[in-house]
Amino acid sequence: MLRRDSFSYTVQARCSLAEAAGLLADPARQEDLHPLIVRVRRVVPPRPGARASYLITDRLAAGPLRLPITYQADVLVAGPEEIVTVARQRPATTVRNRTRLRAEPDGVVRIEVEITLAAPAPLFGYAFRQARAAHLGLAARLGAVLDRTSGPPAG
Repeated sequence: MLRRDSFSYTVQARCSLAEAAGLLADPARQEDLHPLIVRVRRVVPPRPGARASYLITDRLAAGPLRLPITYQADVLVAGPEEIVTVARQRPATTVRNRTRLRAEPDGVVRIEVEITLAAPAPLFGYAFRQARAAHLGLAARLGAVLDRTSGPPAG
């Protein structure tokens, strides 16, 4: 039996929509930001229905051990205002990420992220805690990285 739950977060950064979307739609650019990712490899050609596909290796904590796990992630939508990715890992674990971007006054971009995780009931608690901690860790770094990589405002 699968369990499913969601969490969300919001980040604001002083950058363009294109800069934010470019970073968020490319897992290879997130290796240094995401607390669990240790390797990202692009899969060519992408899976049917995906704009891009990746094999991503995370390092998960299991007590004192750090275990590498590799899963497939597909970018389904990669527009300037919305990015949708789906990651699949065995057994029967799926993480869906829907990100919405909106330009606000003074060159600020509002990034709203909703993560939905589905996993077999015995694995769900662990998987959900790991996903939430990793994505909130990513969120904590994201605004500063986008602010730093954005050039000075045009004037």
